[in-house]
Amino acid sequence: MSESHSTARVVVTTAADIEEARRLGQTLVEERLAACATLVPSVESIYRWQGEVEFSTEALLVLKTTADQIGALQTRLHQLHSYQTPEFLVLSVESGSPGYIDWLHSSLRKS
Repeated sequence: MSESHSTARVVVTTAADIEEARRLGQTLVEERLAACATLVPSVESIYRWQGEVEFSTEALLVLKTTADQIGALQTRLHQLHSYQTPEFLVLSVESGSPGYIDWLHSSLRKS
């Protein structure tokens, strides 16, 4: 695995609806904290919140970034998000196509 592959990360979060997911994704890509935001318009979540089991329809947001962006991405997502405690799960990328990984890194570089 090359060094660039070892720094690639996938961040998973949810949003209240597709409009919020779109706004979050656009802002995070524009600010170069994420190279790409993939939106899944409708997912159903079942979770425990404040002692109760809740059912919600949400939008899933999958963000592609690098390890060195995780801290800033998490801070900014929490600033922008409507949830008190937004989901923020970071997954390491074991492998990926060299062209995509190179594009990911170049998309995050500030000119």
